[in-house]
Amino acid sequence: MAIKNVFADTEALKANIINFSVEDLRAQEAAIASGDSLLIDLREIQELLELGTIPGAKHVPRGMLEFWADPASPYFRDYFAENKKMILFCAGGGRSVYATLALKDMGYGDVGHLEVGFNGWKQAGGEVKDINATSKWVRRP
Repeated sequence: MAIKNVFADTEALKANIINFSVEDLRAQEAAIASGDSLLIDLREIQELLELGTIPGAKHVPRGMLEFWADPASPYFRDYFAENKKMILFCAGGGRSVYATLALKDMGYGDVGHLEVGFNGWKQAGGEVKDINATSKWVRRP
């Protein structure tokens, strides 16, 4: 059996999920700021420290997503709510496809991903928040 090509797989899976554009995300900025919509950054902490993040995003490492989103889990984060629109993003839009499908499989309904990812957001001139000054993961003298 051949190993599945994840890039081809994610392209095919996009037909089954909501794919937000940069413009769509910009239209959600007020809802994100008010907490009515949830913007989730799935990237590794090293990516956030090096490149920053989209303002208003909650950092949820991809490896912890299901544990933090499960109300029965001891790791549950209370910003996950069934009634919130959720927009996920990673660097280029691959990890977020699989993460979107995972949340939908868990029972979350209004969930999609930023199709162009953080890199596309940045290339389109989107605002980037530098988190180095406030992150507990940065060593300071």
